[in-house]
Amino acid sequence: MPIATEVHKFFALPLLDLVFEAATVHRRHHDPRSIQRCTLLSIKTGGCPEDCGYCSQSARHHTEVQASPLMDKSTVLANARRAAAAGATRFCMGAAWREVRNGPEFDDVLEMVRGVRDLGMEACVTLGMLDAGQARRLKEAGLTAYNHNLDTSESFYPQVVSTRTYDDRLRTLRHVHKAGMAVCCGGILGLGESDEDRADMLATLANLEPQPESVPINVLVHVEGTPLADRADVDALDVVRMVAVARILMPRARVRLAAGRSALSDEAQAMCFLAGANSIFFGDRLLTAPNPGIDQDEQLLVRLGLEVRHDGPAPA
Repeated sequence: MPIATEVHKFFALPLLDLVFEAATVHRRHHDPRSIQRCTLLSIKTGGCPEDCGYCSQSARHHTEVQASPLMDKSTVLANARRAAAAGATRFCMGAAWREVRNGPEFDDVLEMVRGVRDLGMEACVTLGMLDAGQARRLKEAGLTAYNHNLDTSESFYPQVVSTRTYDDRLRTLRHVHKAGMAVCCGGILGLGESDEDRADMLATLANLEPQPESVPINVLVHVEGTPLADRADVDALDVVRMVAVARILMPRARVRLAAGRSALSDEAQAMCFLAGANSIFFGDRLLTAPNPGIDQDEQLLVRLGLEVRHDGPAPA
């Protein structure tokens, strides 16, 4: 498996050489024209006790996001049906919790998962930290994958979050894997990290056993009232490089363009697809962040000659 010093070399390669290598790996393992579309819904917004410096939903930050209770199952499933009708094959649900707590709300989430799977869609949730028993219950409900991002490197992480540790995040990933679910885990560009931090994070992901099934690549969305709101914009070519390195290190994973995609030009997104990205989140919102509109994405995919993936959901 790769070690961080080996991964660092990819960040020194000429970009076009790197993209060529990544595209070669991508075509070896995937249909390069196939793009999976996912929809992400915030089922419980705001009020999170964590202090993640990038997050608009932290109760510690003064943002425009208003806390709201957990959505009811019928509303969530109505959203899932609309997403499926628009072409989504994966429906993701996010709750602004520090950790999963057993009780009626978790029971409701389990019912949502069952409902999404009954629609024939993949189901993914991101609920914060969870223990082994909760992971088993999610698996029994039919959950396809659990999202729990590492965000950045272990060494840089304390500069972004102080209310939990990197080991806390890795422990949750172990519970997910042991329960038999796929791991969805990626990071965020633009937090103030270095290329070395980016390489270290990707090395950590690539060394997970097994490797993540899904690797979302996020770009910081600047939200007024958060500690990281004044960070510099990310160069779009840095996003391309991150996608390319992720594809080389994790050849079978779905590399997903996630938060911050609205800041990427069509040309930058095209380079990301060439470098190995094969999934996007679509819909006007991504939790609380803006996202390109469905019609805009449809037009881009048509112009690039890319196809929406319509194969069935991954096994539960």
